[in-house]
Amino acid sequence: MSVNTSILVVDDEKNTREGLKSLLEVHGYEVDLADDGYKALEIVKRDMPDIVLTDLRMPDIDGLELLQKVKKINEETLVIVFTAYGTVENAVKAIQSGAFHYLSKPVNTDELIEILKKAVSRKKLEQENKELRSQLNERYEFSDIVYKSSKMVEIMDMVKQVAPTNASVLIQGESGTGKELIARLIHSESLRKNEAFVPVHCASLTETLLASELFGHERGAFTGAVGRKLGRFERAHKGTLFLDEIAEIKENMQVKLLRVLQDGEFERVGGTKSIKVDVRIVSASNKNLFEEVQKGNLREDLYYRLNVVLITIPPLRERKADIKLLIEHYLKHYCKVNNKNINEIEPNAMNALINYNWPGNVRELKNIVERMVVLSRNNTIDFLNVPSDIRNFGESGRDLSPNLENHDINRMSIRDMERELILKALKDSNRNKSKVAKKLGISRRTLYRKLQEYGIS
Repeated sequence: MSVNTSILVVDDEKNTREGLKSLLEVHGYEVDLADDGYKALEIVKRDMPDIVLTDLRMPDIDGLELLQKVKKINEETLVIVFTAYGTVENAVKAIQSGAFHYLSKPVNTDELIEILKKAVSRKKLEQENKELRSQLNERYEFSDIVYKSSKMVEIMDMVKQVAPTNASVLIQGESGTGKELIARLIHSESLRKNEAFVPVHCASLTETLLASELFGHERGAFTGAVGRKLGRFERAHKGTLFLDEIAEIKENMQVKLLRVLQDGEFERVGGTKSIKVDVRIVSASNKNLFEEVQKGNLREDLYYRLNVVLITIPPLRERKADIKLLIEHYLKHYCKVNNKNINEIEPNAMNALINYNWPGNVRELKNIVERMVVLSRNNTIDFLNVPSDIRNFGESGRDLSPNLENHDINRMSIRDMERELILKALKDSNRNKSKVAKKLGISRRTLYRKLQEYGIS
């Protein structure tokens, strides 16, 4: 929830409106005023206030009708109704229509402030639940951090040590190595785990859009800013803000970001009021940020603010011990997702996958495993199920790949190519089935099935 709760006061009596505005602003609320229901609805559509305080009896649109219309616009806006004509019947109607509370005039200011505190707590709880439900949809990804290599053991030990602190963490590594997973793990193991984890992918946004995403904006701040928008810093209050591809932000934005990290406060774009936040920063980059400082692309003072603790994730080619575990893990996952029953990867297929250098790292590995699962026609993944670029990588792959130069491979289907592979292996091995199976990296059982499938006697 926003650090500064916004309230819209709706009443046709000017003294009541102004009096409530003065009272609420003293208690730190942001207050808008409307003297009738139509103006109130315009403000609700435009600014989406957290709470609406409305009189029951007003000309044109009364409080109950306004309540119903507000709920249709934004179900999450809480509405408190007050009136000088309080009756049990009116109170019941208001509550049944979705009012958070019902107050009689003249308003008891102490009672109102207590009710608003409860409303703020309710809003905060609802938003936390919404954020947590969203995160729970991705929670399984924490189990994706599968490893046994010594490098990853060291990284996990560091994560366990740094997570409970409030220190800023910088995660460096090639694309696809799992930097966001590490960031989420740090958050889930921290004292902030019950608050929001808010990611921002800096490389995908222009400077103007990034400023709006990080800090929010006020209505009219720029073309298209038709209402107030809360920024990611506000949404991450008490939680963790994850700044992905931090090296891509421009110098002007670096200055603004540095101020927030130093002082813990900022203004929305187009606003003048300072907003204080308590946010832990975890950032990530596929570039070496120290080298970016040396090149003049990143401010040195910002670098040291971000890099209190540095975690460098090695590429998959430097942790071969993890590849087999990852393949087996994703094999189970994608079999479940795609309703497939695959219980074996033949040794030569696994060796080809392990020997590959995986330039796309874990992201590429996930993609390849899912592809093999989807395209597999039986319960075994053999060497021929492995994509050709992986089969042909390294000397092992080249030795096992036949020469099809006498065929126009541009006109051949995958089935035709597979049949030619088997025929050539049969010819080269003098039809010795054991040698053929070994040469192709498949089992004798798979070979016999393929021979039958392609009508090879």
